[in-house]
Amino acid sequence: MSTNNVEQEIISIISDVSGFDEEEIKPDTNFFQDLEIDSIKAIEITVAIEKKFKIQVRDKDVPNITTLKQAVELVNTLLTQKATA
Repeated sequence: MSTNNVEQEIISIISDVSGFDEEEIKPDTNFFQDLEIDSIKAIEITVAIEKKFKIQVRDKDVPNITTLKQAVELVNTLLTQKATA
């Protein structure tokens, strides 16, 4: 899956959970400050990403994902690890 596809899928998930339009979610958009995502919504997003991409995000990584760019990088890393495992 290409990075653009991964990014678009994550934008869709974030939009669904946050209620913000997809156009408002940019690579450097801060989930907590710009999209008013709280810890519960962050977990919802993480679970949706795990299901969509069939990956496992470590609990300790969740608080470190604060922007779309970071989420895309993490998913791409996990997908690469999964493909080489």
